[in-house]
Amino acid sequence: MDEKALLIRIASGDEQAFRIIFDRYRIPIYRYALKIVKSEQVAEEIVHDVFLTLWQHENPSAIEAVEAYIKVVARNAALQVLRRGQLEQRVGNQLKTTWEETHNQTEEAILFNESTILLRQAIALLPPQQRQVYLLCREEGLKYAQAAERLSLSPLTVKTHMLHALRFLRNYLSQHSDLVLLLSLFLYRYSVSYSHFPC
Repeated sequence: MDEKALLIRIASGDEQAFRIIFDRYRIPIYRYALKIVKSEQVAEEIVHDVFLTLWQHENPSAIEAVEAYIKVVARNAALQVLRRGQLEQRVGNQLKTTWEETHNQTEEAILFNESTILLRQAIALLPPQQRQVYLLCREEGLKYAQAAERLSLSPLTVKTHMLHALRFLRNYLSQHSDLVLLLSLFLYRYSVSYSHFPC
């Protein structure tokens, strides 16, 4: 089927058209991402994010070449993962040194409590639906499909709310304290399998 016609259908929310594009490019994008990040799990997450970006595009019908578009999105996502991995390693090394030099349980407890309070403050600032999705999936441990059923939403909508919530929480934490960088990194790593795409 002509890709321009598929993009027009995707713009109107046609999940079947989206699935055709997904099936057509999923494996090439996975292989492309895998060459960059050298991790099967991360490559799968990148595939998920790439097609979610396409699904959420403001005007998919304006995309001139689907393959070129998703390849650019995949490359940018892969490079971002590499940069975050380097940051996480640096932070881990710094914290390890700090703990070895000043292994003080009282200080660690204070840091944990402050981080927890800050995270709770951030969660309270989320829009109601994002907060509800975050609490169901992150704290109650529900899968996206389970949360979607409980909230009478589609799994893709639940996934979207979760991504927005995590993005807000990361930004909020990074703006308020360097001490909670690990929490930000944890929120970044939290993901689900891409079985939540419309099918």
